[in-house]
Amino acid sequence: MLNKVNLQKLKIIKVLGGDVLHALKKSDLSFDNFGEAYFSVVNPGVVKGWKLHKKMTCNLIVPIGTIKFVITKNLIDFDTFELGENNYFRITIPPNFWFAFKCISKSKSIILNISNIEHDPNEYEKKLINEIDYDWC
Repeated sequence: MLNKVNLQKLKIIKVLGGDVLHALKKSDLSFDNFGEAYFSVVNPGVVKGWKLHKKMTCNLIVPIGTIKFVITKNLIDFDTFELGENNYFRITIPPNFWFAFKCISKSKSIILNISNIEHDPNEYEKKLINEIDYDWC
């Protein structure tokens, strides 16, 4: 299993009438197990986070809009990734990383999370967005 954040370019298959966007295959190195899949809608300018999963690995894909992901392990050093329709990647965030995200497109964005375990309210920690010192501008 991964012990660091992983960014994987995803395949887009051009099809007349609408493209096919790959998300995750069992043969991908970042695939651990299937727990659940869900979509998060994020409105323009909205920041959601901070969250740290103790057991869950998140495989995050942005098929609509553009999202800026901010990830930290030590609450001091930050990595940022902009994913979306024009930068189509899957980001895999293993347990014990803090992350938050912001919709930076002019219309709503949709994030697909394919996680390795089902949601468990006792499995994660949350902080308010201003509890971690990061400049979202």
